[in-house]
Amino acid sequence: MAIKECGHSGSKDCCDCGSHGHDDDDCDQRPVLWQLCACITGIIILTLFIILIVWLVLRPTKPRFFLKATSVSQLNVTQNFNCLTTVMQVTIAAQNPNNRIGIFYDRLDVYASYIFQQITPPTRLPPTYQRPNDIALWSPYLCGFNVPINPFLGNALYKDILAGYILLHVKIDGRIRWKVGSWISDHYHLFVHCPAVLVTHEAVPFRFQQITQCSVEI
Repeated sequence: MAIKECGHSGSKDCCDCGSHGHDDDDCDQRPVLWQLCACITGIIILTLFIILIVWLVLRPTKPRFFLKATSVSQLNVTQNFNCLTTVMQVTIAAQNPNNRIGIFYDRLDVYASYIFQQITPPTRLPPTYQRPNDIALWSPYLCGFNVPINPFLGNALYKDILAGYILLHVKIDGRIRWKVGSWISDHYHLFVHCPAVLVTHEAVPFRFQQITQCSVEI
């Protein structure tokens, strides 16, 4: 009678194991597997928490960009104002203001624009790693030959050329990563906007010498 009652009210886990053809060792291994999974999950959560604390303590500051020089050797608008040829060289400086954080510039595309239209194809800068409190310097050429433009903009640019005063915009579109010790972050989008006021001095082509600070968005 006691044995019969045990068959109906005994341990459900052991009965389940027996009914599915498992032995007692499988039942004993279940708590171990759960403990292993809980341990791995705890390690992952702890690691992420430490990374978050380090990130909050260091508080990474976005890099600062400066347009140091711009010289234009060619800026010609066609007679019907619908095509533009541009050859210019810019000097761009990037400063990393962080004391303990490095920056990977994985992709930087530089181009020039007039008002709201891009007038040169992007020029790709070489990938660069910037150490904390370091300064990086680039001097790319921005060239666009017979680039189609809006005739309205072409007419406005032609009048600016005759007046000897032009406002161009040097823009950078890229992707960066932060480096803290051996930890490297995911990619972040970087957009830099640098105004360039160009004037002529008699026979000297359009150029400017005043350093301009750029706006940076991440």
